[in-house]
Amino acid sequence: MQKIRYALIGCGSMGREHIENIKALDATEVVALADPHPASRDAALAITPGAPQVYENHQDLLAGAEFDALVISTPNHTHLGVLRDALTGAAHILIEKPLCTRVEDCLELVNLAQGRQAIVWVAQEYRYMPPVAEMLRMAHAGAVGRVHQVAIREHREPFYPKVNDWNRFNANTGGTLVEKCCHYFNLMDLVLGERPLSVFASGAQRVNHLDESYGGRRPDILDSAYVVVEYPSGARAMLDLCMFAENSVDNEHITIVGDEGKLESLLPSMTLRYGRRDDWGKREVWGQSASSGKGVSVRRVWDTGIKYMGNHFGASYVEHAKFADAIRHGRPPEVTLAEGLRAVATGVAAHRSIATHQVVAMSDVLPAGW
Repeated sequence: MQKIRYALIGCGSMGREHIENIKALDATEVVALADPHPASRDAALAITPGAPQVYENHQDLLAGAEFDALVISTPNHTHLGVLRDALTGAAHILIEKPLCTRVEDCLELVNLAQGRQAIVWVAQEYRYMPPVAEMLRMAHAGAVGRVHQVAIREHREPFYPKVNDWNRFNANTGGTLVEKCCHYFNLMDLVLGERPLSVFASGAQRVNHLDESYGGRRPDILDSAYVVVEYPSGARAMLDLCMFAENSVDNEHITIVGDEGKLESLLPSMTLRYGRRDDWGKREVWGQSASSGKGVSVRRVWDTGIKYMGNHFGASYVEHAKFADAIRHGRPPEVTLAEGLRAVATGVAAHRSIATHQVVAMSDVLPAGW
């Protein structure tokens, strides 16, 4: 098996998560690390086997290290500068979500990457969480008929601490609906196989970080929102986000409803529920699922090939395995820069809708053709 040499730019918590996943793969090695924060560099170095080269900035790493694949996991607002520089090289690239904090920056990167031989993959690992991956497979195979509605609920704890709490401000993150929720907007597009038409959202900063101050600046990231996304076919998707709901049993709940049935994925219980409308009310079906009484099958879904579970239910490992496989076999990325751009654009449209109290057309956010 071809050995892949990795370099990593950004050694914070997500960077270290990437290192652990790379370590769990076969025929891989982290050969270089870069981060301007000494504590982050030291923490990454402590978990990296061998003797990787260590740099204080990404420019020196790109100029001095030899590697086959590059992972970028720096703060959101730095993605444009880091990826702009990295695209001049020949390495394959995995860049963390969101692609950028602004649509115009994403567009610049998409244009810069055109004609490039090596792949650029945007990390959107939610699609690889085992019950989510299974529900996607079933939905695309026609298990619920034509899909009309997608609903995603995340009820969770507040944002985690970051270096200098950079994630407390919209200017650094792009806003919560870009930073946190681009995963979900990408998932909606993937389920429906369409590009969004318009967005309506309502949200605010209600509870979290209200008593914090950074040099006289109060955090401005929202902590709760509802977002409705409309698609050209008439299908709709909805996000229900609350980041002061730590006591949820399953903090992530995804529902796909078609004209023939319904699928539900729940995390962290790794549960998948499935029922068909034709089975509703049939006693012989009820007997197969006494717990629900509605003709619904309930099962836990797990991928036994996952070697490192990490903080994303093994999804990051699956994504890394697919990224490495694409490198070795000359395959295109499963999550393209264009997809990363559209996920950011939906989040930007949602924030604009909150600010204006208006429905925002995606054509007002993206150029024609996108």
